[in-house]
Amino acid sequence: MNKSRTRGERLVVIGGDAAGMSAASQARRLKGPDELEIVAFERGHFTSYSACGIPYWVGGDVTDRDRLIARTPEEHRARDIDLRLRTEVTELDLDGRRVRARDVDSGAESWTSYDKLVIATGARPIRPDMPGADAPGVHGVQTLDDGQELLDSLARTRGRRAVVVGAGYIGVEMAEALINRGYEVTVVNRGSEPMSTLDPDMGRLVHEAMEGLGITMVNDAEVTGILTGDDGRVRAVATREREFPADVVVLGIGVRPETALARAAGLPLGTHGGLLTDRSMRVRGHENVWAGGDCVEVLDLVSGQERHIALGTHANKHGQVIGTNVGGGYATFPGVVGTAVSKVCDLEIARTGLREKDAHRVGLRFEAVTIESTSRAGYYPNASPMTVKMLAELRTGRLLGVQIVGREGAGKRVDIAAVALTAGMTAEQMTTLDLGYAPPFSPVWDPVLVAARKAATKVRGSA
Repeated sequence: MNKSRTRGERLVVIGGDAAGMSAASQARRLKGPDELEIVAFERGHFTSYSACGIPYWVGGDVTDRDRLIARTPEEHRARDIDLRLRTEVTELDLDGRRVRARDVDSGAESWTSYDKLVIATGARPIRPDMPGADAPGVHGVQTLDDGQELLDSLARTRGRRAVVVGAGYIGVEMAEALINRGYEVTVVNRGSEPMSTLDPDMGRLVHEAMEGLGITMVNDAEVTGILTGDDGRVRAVATREREFPADVVVLGIGVRPETALARAAGLPLGTHGGLLTDRSMRVRGHENVWAGGDCVEVLDLVSGQERHIALGTHANKHGQVIGTNVGGGYATFPGVVGTAVSKVCDLEIARTGLREKDAHRVGLRFEAVTIESTSRAGYYPNASPMTVKMLAELRTGRLLGVQIVGREGAGKRVDIAAVALTAGMTAEQMTTLDLGYAPPFSPVWDPVLVAARKAATKVRGSA
């Protein structure tokens, strides 16, 4: 008697970058094409690329766009993943377990059924709701397609004046990239200092470094409009006080979770607009739907609250967890401590855990200390200054956050604090950490340990 072959399950993935394709690839490792059919939709031209590398490509540090691509569409397809580029999912039918997709170029639409669904729609750059925000020459930079459009725009632009709106990670990195390309750069920032992910006293150090590069910093300035010329192209950025001439504008205001599809389908969203999942990255209340990457909110292990952090490191981990669970295994994502690192020229900028205002917002009482040290033993050649700020909870001494600004060797020291935060260590416990020492790498007391010792002393004094 012949048995009819049963069809394996179908996994549909929405989004072809870090989280989506990591999930698809991990699921494929665990289940072959006879067991699991995988269909992935991506509205752009590229997959599995480093969005974090785009400013360095625009600035010329990375000369070849394809060096940012970890795995090409052809490589995914060779692993029996049905990857459909230039195809945008426009509707989720959760009851019918199907998605409607539209070919971006032809406009043709079709439905695709699924047994399991992964939403990895990422985040979108925030565009101010004002005239001129969509004018030619105004660019958000989130995807590889965005980066290519910006480079194409720079090639067509005759003038050499650039205005960057916003001074977060993308804004600061893009300002440096445009300086490297020979542009006269102005950064218009509504905050008191650049890098709002830092406390203002640490952001001031970034401000000084940016001005040292020749970047004009305009703080406490609210953009009221983006002005265009007779040709419709951007010509200036306006605030209440003045206009800043611009041949190109880059928006570095930040990003929001791209969750319009999820919202329309009634999936649960958090206070920051991101999808809410459990530790397995399964969307809450939906057995066969997972989500990961920049479109989700995650647990902050320090504050205990949900937050939105758009980072490729998290997205790749989310994808691994999702793929493992979809493929029949078991994995969880416990949460984050909010670690990030960046640079302006040779100035390294790092943070992890809570800022002062974060700690105040969640009702934590704390002590804050700031120390000055050097990256190497003071007598060793090329020792450079470093500033470390540390927050520790009153009474318990629990580490709450660390910020570091300095030259070579400063940024990655934040990883020490990230491990300590994840482990729930106190500042006192940190002082006993057995860190590597030699004069070319560190003073006898590493700057992070100097800050921990000062914080522990201050906590004891306030007890």
